[in-house]
Amino acid sequence: MATLGDIAVSAAFNIVGAFAFLLAFALLRLQPINDRVYFPKWYISGKRSSPMHAGGSFVGKFVNLNFKTYFTFLNWMPQALKMSEAEIIDHAGLDSAVFLRIYLLGLKIFVPMAAVALVVLIPVNVSDGTLYSLNKDLVISNIDKLSISNVRSKSIKTKKILSSLIKKNLWDKPQLTANSQLLWFLRTPLHLLAACCEMFDSSFFFSFLLTNFYRKRVARAKLPYPKFFFHISMQYLFTFWTCYLLYKEYSRVASMRLRFLASQGRRAEQFTVLVRNIPHVSGRSTSDSVESFFRKNHPEHYLCHQAVYNANKFARLVQKRDRLQNWLDYNQLKFERNPEKRPRRKNCFLGLWGEKNDSIDFYKHQIKELDKKLTMERQKVLKDPKAIMPAAFVSFNSRWGAAVCAQTQQSKNPTLWLTKWAPEPRDIYWKNLAIPFVSLTIRRFIISVAVFALIFFYMIPIAFVQSLANLEGLEKVAPFLTPVTELKFIKSFLQGFLPGLALKIFLFALPRALMIMSKVEGYVAKSTLERKAAAKYYYFMLVNVFLGSIIAGTAFQQLRAFLHESATQIPRTIGVSIPMKATFFITYIMVDGWAGIASEILRLKPLVKFHLKNMLIVKTERDRVKAMDPGSVDFPETLPSLQLYFLLGLVYAVVTPILLPFILVFFAFAYFVYRHQVINVYNQEYESAGAFWPHVHRCIIWSLLISQLLLMGLLSTKEALSSTPLIIVLPILTLAFHNYCKNRFEPAFRKYPLEEAMDKDLEDRPSESDVKLKSFLADAYLHPIFRSFEEVESVELRVDKRRAHSPSPSRSSSSSSDDDSHHLEDEPSEEEDEPSEEEAVLPLHYEYEPPSDAYHYVAEVLSNVYEYGTEPYHN
Repeated sequence: MATLGDIAVSAAFNIVGAFAFLLAFALLRLQPINDRVYFPKWYISGKRSSPMHAGGSFVGKFVNLNFKTYFTFLNWMPQALKMSEAEIIDHAGLDSAVFLRIYLLGLKIFVPMAAVALVVLIPVNVSDGTLYSLNKDLVISNIDKLSISNVRSKSIKTKKILSSLIKKNLWDKPQLTANSQLLWFLRTPLHLLAACCEMFDSSFFFSFLLTNFYRKRVARAKLPYPKFFFHISMQYLFTFWTCYLLYKEYSRVASMRLRFLASQGRRAEQFTVLVRNIPHVSGRSTSDSVESFFRKNHPEHYLCHQAVYNANKFARLVQKRDRLQNWLDYNQLKFERNPEKRPRRKNCFLGLWGEKNDSIDFYKHQIKELDKKLTMERQKVLKDPKAIMPAAFVSFNSRWGAAVCAQTQQSKNPTLWLTKWAPEPRDIYWKNLAIPFVSLTIRRFIISVAVFALIFFYMIPIAFVQSLANLEGLEKVAPFLTPVTELKFIKSFLQGFLPGLALKIFLFALPRALMIMSKVEGYVAKSTLERKAAAKYYYFMLVNVFLGSIIAGTAFQQLRAFLHESATQIPRTIGVSIPMKATFFITYIMVDGWAGIASEILRLKPLVKFHLKNMLIVKTERDRVKAMDPGSVDFPETLPSLQLYFLLGLVYAVVTPILLPFILVFFAFAYFVYRHQVINVYNQEYESAGAFWPHVHRCIIWSLLISQLLLMGLLSTKEALSSTPLIIVLPILTLAFHNYCKNRFEPAFRKYPLEEAMDKDLEDRPSESDVKLKSFLADAYLHPIFRSFEEVESVELRVDKRRAHSPSPSRSSSSSSDDDSHHLEDEPSEEEDEPSEEEAVLPLHYEYEPPSDAYHYVAEVLSNVYEYGTEPYHN
């Protein structure tokens, strides 16, 4: 088990690592050659140009020669706080602003809690010292004296009083008659008899204790006031404080969402509904069925619709063409740099063997042949009735009409003509629209079973991590390890740093696997996919990282105690051991929340990829823009990690308060880092208007419930059963509060009020006609199959897997310009290595001239533009 010294070693490792990352970032961001990596957001908005194009020496275009700027290398921290929340919403979108509010909520909750807990609970815990009076086989450390495990239980205090009375008066008083002894025995509480019998020889003890005089002395003895009252009071205080802040935050975010939606200009998703499970009518196409149904049932509001095609095979061919074009670009650039030698390749498997031939000619020929296949496949999809899926995007002439359709049942058969709000065009995961609706239930059941199995499979590496965290427990069972583990530095490193690092490594690939599972479930919106993946990851963190670490850690840590004590004492040992796992979570917080957050701002992977692409495939300025890879907030991984910190803070605030300062450092540091990233780096792929907040609220409520139930369990192991009923009311109150918030605020995130829809329609009605609206919506949800791949070369933008050209959705409008038009269905960059996950998103690869204004989102000029970087490079 980690001691204070081990924690100090871990803190030193992580502080040095975090400082090294920050120092490297501060220096790298000053170099002109890295400007696009650390400020891509401003390049996308057109507010920054490359300092490499400015005048000056040749070396100065790559290295910052202004040495004065190196003395202000930490100015990014105050600059990150300058932009107000309203400006962040305008600059980066509401999703980014709400995401940052989660960190502020953490600070609001835990700063007062830490102050109160450290002042009140730690002195209470330290003053008792019960750990050293327990079984000598129990593995403890100095830091455990700060936890609730160090508080004596009621039974131990009773035994002390009885033994004191007996020792003082044992030889002074005569015996009473047998009748008096029997009378006393019958009236004495059983637990007092049992407590005394444990401490003294039974025959000798009863010869003294069965007297009326000493029965009265015991009855008059007053037990000390139970110290668990402080812990119960703090649990009540912390619960009410957390619920108060959750209520205020839910109300604030719901209001922000409604204001954001009301302030938006005309958007395609405001008028469009996704219809699924369209019934097949013999002799009639899906398109005809849709038009007939909605003209009949929504005669005054139906405007137009667009069918959904299964173009997955076509998309796979497009992706293959993209890879071939990348190789062609690479070889052409290689030839331009060395015209005397044309690049050559072997023509057999992966170019590893066989006869050599000209690489440029080879890839040109491959692309030409593939273009023919693309043309044939495209025509096949358009002409094949089976390629049309039983789904369509239906547009209406008013927001009110769309709201009525999206939020009501359309058919007497509730399984047909299912409607929901259409995601914005960029938010659609086109591949899943091809999944038959009837298979979704089966898919989700299978994935639920798979997630359940994955969670329990991961208990194996979690147990391995806990074996690293509890060397003392292993040494007692396997003494041959002692010579190695007793080396001071190795022991401190293994217990203070390695467990958190090992757990982080084991969790590395999990978010991507859970995202793949969510895609298999068939959700059609990327925002929904990310929320579902985040929910799965949260359950995993709860079961494996939190509960699994406690259970496995307790088993390793107290193995000898389990083997040598009676079965009745095992629950008590577990109750004592659970608070001790705070040491492991402290090491994990320092690895993940300190050094991990510092590595996020360094952007080492995008930095390396940008320079590799510059060397290998970049030929034009447009190619260089595509290579920036700004990325976005990784909700499937970031949200569950945040919720784990809320869980740890709420659980251990009463149990082991010393953990709270480490969590506070995480929330404060992460707020700085992510604020900087949102302002300067991240370019969100879509805008959900804070739709993930109900998930955040729900997980914090779960954390509160777990903290209350855990405290009840701990008090029961402390034999403080009379205090346990005082906490039972807390989960009931918490669930009632959650139910109230769900009914009061969640509809704002699930439905669109008809009142708001009508107000927006009345506001827009004087300035638009049905003809203009139909033109606006005609191609807004045009399926990617209609995008022409023949225009690739003419616009010099062959492939764009990145989000580099999609501006912030918060600044969208219906106007358009050639310079600011962007793809709406761009796939996230982190999926580029997963062919099976990108199949249906055709606009990734082929640039096209948008057929209507619906595909143009133009960045409005910010009233206050913030430039970040060194002074010589401001524009």
